[in-house]
Amino acid sequence: MEIIYHGHSCLQIIVGNKSLIIDPFLRGNQLAVTKPEDIKTDYVLLTHAHMDHILDAEPIAKANDIPVIANPELSAYVSWKGVKTLEMNIGGTVDLGFAKAKMVQAFHSSGIVIAEEQRIVYGGMPSGYVIQSEGLTILHAGDTGLFGDMRLIGDRYKIDVAFIPIGDNYTMGPEDALQAAEWYRAKLVVPVHYNSFPIIEQDAAAFVRELEARHMKGRVLAPGEKMAISAN
Repeated sequence: MEIIYHGHSCLQIIVGNKSLIIDPFLRGNQLAVTKPEDIKTDYVLLTHAHMDHILDAEPIAKANDIPVIANPELSAYVSWKGVKTLEMNIGGTVDLGFAKAKMVQAFHSSGIVIAEEQRIVYGGMPSGYVIQSEGLTILHAGDTGLFGDMRLIGDRYKIDVAFIPIGDNYTMGPEDALQAAEWYRAKLVVPVHYNSFPIIEQDAAAFVRELEARHMKGRVLAPGEKMAISAN
């Protein structure tokens, strides 16, 4: 398995000649090194409806002629844009053939702000994903604050890599993310959702050092960086 971190909260998980991408936000992220038209993938997964997570879902899905996977409300919104969808909800699992994706709880808000109309479209419940493939388990925690049932996720799944937000203001900050990492009990923790905007600037290397001080393993990935992992 290979994982590409595209910046902000966008991950691409590649298994053989198949892949999925989560929360594509490339055009709006000045730190991203990849353009939407460069993405070749088989599925787009969305955690919630905020623009910094769904901006490039439509062009990627249309260019690749693939479905977007999201909660029912967000799926409906995306389908109105002429995009194929596969709706699911928290607790559900979809079998993609090369991987299984389970939608898990996150604590956040979710809506699409249409500024010119001064209107907000409800985007359904926010979520994270547990992705399982090739004997590996990957957690994308989604945009979330700290909540006690992170322990439950850590108890139920032997997580190999957990991608956890650290930006603060809109999600957990580093202190809460350290607690989340302890509860998720992942073999490796990768910080996400930071430095894309001034208000969420964080020192990811310092966060990883603090993980290591607590006897956990962390790694900072730069936008566009690849990481290969295996069950062996």
